[in-house]
Amino acid sequence: MTDREVETACGRACRRRRCRRGTLRARGRAPLAAFGVAAFLMLISVVVGGRPAAAPASDQIRTVVLLSVQFLNSREDLEPTNGAERARLASLGEVFKSKLEASGRYKFLPIPDEDAAKIAAGPEIGNCGGCEFDYGKQLGGDIAAWIVVQKVSDLILNINVYAVDVAAKKLAFVHSVDVRGNTDESWTRGMIYLVKNYMLAGPM
Repeated sequence: MTDREVETACGRACRRRRCRRGTLRARGRAPLAAFGVAAFLMLISVVVGGRPAAAPASDQIRTVVLLSVQFLNSREDLEPTNGAERARLASLGEVFKSKLEASGRYKFLPIPDEDAAKIAAGPEIGNCGGCEFDYGKQLGGDIAAWIVVQKVSDLILNINVYAVDVAAKKLAFVHSVDVRGNTDESWTRGMIYLVKNYMLAGPM
């Protein structure tokens, strides 16, 4: 083999080695590049959509005062209100409070005994010429609410929830659900359904 042929062969061999090294380096960089892209996409997903929903700030939680839970018995003359129904009224108020507070959007304020006695002795909430706003402001609530359960019969009842925005002096929420059966379970399920599907389904 002549010197020129040796030089030419070496040149080809060197070029092949450089090509192989370049190929190897390219192959080595490919997984790294893919990993970098994947890591970047994961970061974007966390920043944009994968981050857990933040809890509401304390100044975004609205305070509520539950002024009363009333019972309208359309059959009082034939079926006087009994102790079980009175107990359900108290329980219904607690279910209402617990479900709203569990959302993290609302906090209920306690009503001092003196004020509770005054509310109970006064005109019926909802038919008192706007006393709901006065009580709500006096007690420091953003929202004043009350519940009315109407008994048509032992088979048919409806639960009504009202809420007013104290500062804006306007009705913020009103909704009713029908209940079949005069039992602890039916009352509780009716209230849970109302809170979940109507009160928490939008702003109040």
